[in-house]
Amino acid sequence: MAALHLAHLTRNIKIGCGFNITPMWHPLRLVEDYATADILTGGRVIFGVGRGYHTREVETFGSPLLDQPANRELFEEQVDIIFKAFNNESFLHRGKHYTLPPEVPYRGYDLKELTVVPRPLRLPVECWQPIQGGTARAMDFMAKHGIRGLIGGGSAEGGAMHRVVLAWQEAHARIGQQLEMGERLCFGFHFYLAKNREQGIREAGKYYEENMKMFGELRLVRALSDEQIEIMRDPKRAPYAKLPRIEDAIANGGVLCGSPEQVIEHLKALERRYPGLERVSVSLSVGVPKSVCLEQLEWFGKEVLPEFQKAKVAEPAFAN
Repeated sequence: MAALHLAHLTRNIKIGCGFNITPMWHPLRLVEDYATADILTGGRVIFGVGRGYHTREVETFGSPLLDQPANRELFEEQVDIIFKAFNNESFLHRGKHYTLPPEVPYRGYDLKELTVVPRPLRLPVECWQPIQGGTARAMDFMAKHGIRGLIGGGSAEGGAMHRVVLAWQEAHARIGQQLEMGERLCFGFHFYLAKNREQGIREAGKYYEENMKMFGELRLVRALSDEQIEIMRDPKRAPYAKLPRIEDAIANGGVLCGSPEQVIEHLKALERRYPGLERVSVSLSVGVPKSVCLEQLEWFGKEVLPEFQKAKVAEPAFAN
């Protein structure tokens, strides 16, 4: 609903969410809602799926998250249904969690297949999913459905993100698709612009720490150990936990911090190393005040984006 509203207030920008937590939905309702938004916005809403990481949200809807294998099993069946509904005029599904159409009498007959109405305006649907653990099973599943992957920064030589890029290539090669380095991926970064890197570190350090408090508990900060997460909960012990610093994140490539020229240089280096990379996602840490967010985004838009405006991104075709 928010994406639909924002699309009606704007003309060109595309809007997506990060992400639709599929275990909190019935898959057919999610398909119908997305298809409606896709039509009403003229193809300006981007679709995405995720397994979830807030237990109080997913478990409240009666779906598993504490039981990770059960969560993955449910998620995979739901996504299978979603793509059947997107890509077929009519379909049926018989699985562990869903029987579609349901085996109930209807107007004197048993329905054998069903059609989702409406279907999306653009086919195939551009779909994104976060890559966190980067397991072979997850990569193979995404490759099978043509799902694109959003991964964190940290793409320094030999770093975790670079290994994910290589594993991504291997997963597609297993189904006969040869991808360039970075193709069908998006690298996500936190950023903070300043006159120079030293000033950026001084100003953004406190925001980085607040962001770590939020996402460390959710096991989304790779550099944190379980012991550090436990210590971080105690304000008296936290200063002695030897927590990761923003300087470490910058050095590992996960945070873009410094002058516009320094950020451009970093992104240009990524272009050279990953010739298939077409998208980069930038955001500000949790806790950055609204006024600073607006200032940072405007600065990024005026001095960084123009250096990449010639880049072309392939678009899905409109359905017949």
